[in-house]
Amino acid sequence: MSDALTRYRSADEDSARWQGFPFRPGDIVISTRSKSGTTWMQMICALLVLRTPELPAPLTELSPWLDWLVEPPERVYARLAAQRHRRFIKTHTPLDGVPSDSRVHYVVVARHPLDAAVSLHHQGANLDRVRLAELTGQPAPPEPAHPRPPVGQALVRWIDADPDPHAELDSLPGVLWHLGDAWARRHQPNVHLVHYDDLRVDLSGQMRRLAERLGLEPPGPDLVEAATFERMRARADRLAPDAAGVLKDRNAFFRSGRSGQGRALLDAAARARYHSRAAALAPPDLLAWLHRTEA
Repeated sequence: MSDALTRYRSADEDSARWQGFPFRPGDIVISTRSKSGTTWMQMICALLVLRTPELPAPLTELSPWLDWLVEPPERVYARLAAQRHRRFIKTHTPLDGVPSDSRVHYVVVARHPLDAAVSLHHQGANLDRVRLAELTGQPAPPEPAHPRPPVGQALVRWIDADPDPHAELDSLPGVLWHLGDAWARRHQPNVHLVHYDDLRVDLSGQMRRLAERLGLEPPGPDLVEAATFERMRARADRLAPDAAGVLKDRNAFFRSGRSGQGRALLDAAARARYHSRAAALAPPDLLAWLHRTEA
C-alpha cells in the first residue's frame, strides 16, 4: 500500500480523508470526474453486488462519497464499517490521491470531456450553492455579477481556460489529468477503465465484463434494465446524489445522458482548438480511446 498520495482539495472535497482508511479485501473504489457516469457506475455496482433491482436503501447510503466535506468523516467511516455487503465507494479523486491496495478494485469511468463539460454546466444551475456553503462551513456565495453565459459560450471558455489541474479538477486539464493517471495504470489487474459510450451502446455487455473483472456473477436482464438511464431517471428520488439536499431538482440531475452534445455546440474552429489543447494534455493512445466514437 502506498502512502505517497497527492492531496486534492476544493470548497467541498478533501482527498486527505482517504489517508488511513481501512480497506477490506474486495472493496470497489469508483473514481470519476464530475458528470462522467459516477452515479451510473454506482448503480451498476449496487446491482452486481446486491443482485436486486430494488435497492435496500438510497444509493448515497449504499455508496457514500468518502471525501465530500458535507458529511463528517467519522459518520462516513462508521456507515462503511457497518456495511456487511461488498463495499463500493464513490470519489472524484484521481487514483494518485487514493491509497493503492492490491486487494481493492478501482473503477474509472471516462466520458468525452466536451459532453461532461456540458452536463457540468447544466448541473451548476441545479445546485443550491447557499445550502452547500452552509453544510461545508463556507461563507455564503455572493450574488453573481453577470448572468450565466449560454452553454455554447461557456464551453468555449472551458476549452480555453488553463488552470492548474490539481486546483480545478473539472477543467479540461483536470479531466485529462485524472484520466491520464488512470490510463497509465490500466494494465494493473485491479484497475478497470470503462468508457461512458460503451455503457450507452452495450450496457449488458459492459455489465457482464465488469462483473467478470470484479469476480461477481453476471447480471440478468432485470438488473441490466434497472441500470438504464430511463429507469434511473424514473427513480431519481432514491438514486440522485442528494442526501444533504443540495440539488434544486433531483429529476434534473438525470438530464439527458446523451453523447455528442458538446461537439454539436462548437464550430469547426472551436473543435480544432479543443483537439489541439487535448493533444497537449494527454497521450495520443488515451485520446484515440477517449474520442473514438467521434464521426
